[in-house]
Amino acid sequence: MSLTDQAIARIRELIQSGELPPGSKLPPEQQLAAELGVGRNLMREAVQALVATRVLEVRRGSGTYVTSLEPRLLLQEGIAEAVELLQGDTMLELTEVRRLFEPAATGLAATRINQQQLAQVRAHLDAMREAKDDVELLNHHDAEFHRAVVAATGNETLSAVLDGIAGRTLRARVWRGLLDADAAGRTLIEHQAIYAALVANDAIRAQAAALMHITTTETWLRAHLQEGEPGWRPA
Repeated sequence: MSLTDQAIARIRELIQSGELPPGSKLPPEQQLAAELGVGRNLMREAVQALVATRVLEVRRGSGTYVTSLEPRLLLQEGIAEAVELLQGDTMLELTEVRRLFEPAATGLAATRINQQQLAQVRAHLDAMREAKDDVELLNHHDAEFHRAVVAATGNETLSAVLDGIAGRTLRARVWRGLLDADAAGRTLIEHQAIYAALVANDAIRAQAAALMHITTTETWLRAHLQEGEPGWRPA
């Protein structure tokens, strides 16, 4: 382990132990470097690395602070950025991850969703119907529909993980919509089934409807991968 990595690990220990709780300000650079037994240059490198991972944030003219450490910061954005760098067949792997997590999340949402959240889901469903001839707008509301459903679970960690993989899967759905003229109609039917299950607070139906919806996308994607369809990979 390099000296920089050791400094990073020590700062993380201070955060984990509660000595530096979320929102707290780090000691002055020179003081912190002395406490950790490293040079100021190494301390700067360690701080910069933790800023990049959103564990720390620099406030101009004020100092360096521990962030809120919320899942949205540590998971969603980090996963999304990593996902954007993935290549090749990992598109299918991401769809498999979604198939494992999202149906369970949808079932949980059916037991917890309130009327306001249900109205948000319905609004995106209605917007999808209106945008059925506009592939990009349709897929925007498709993504927002699922985001609203998962948010209804009240589980921020689950929401952050699923949101993190949404960017690349969204682009796959856009490409699917451009090539498959029947995709919009099937998508609306599948989303209507999910919504109906949420209205009924039926967790089993909600989970099954979400699984069917995601499996349809995965099956389509797998077939095109096997065919070696040119251009399927999002840029």
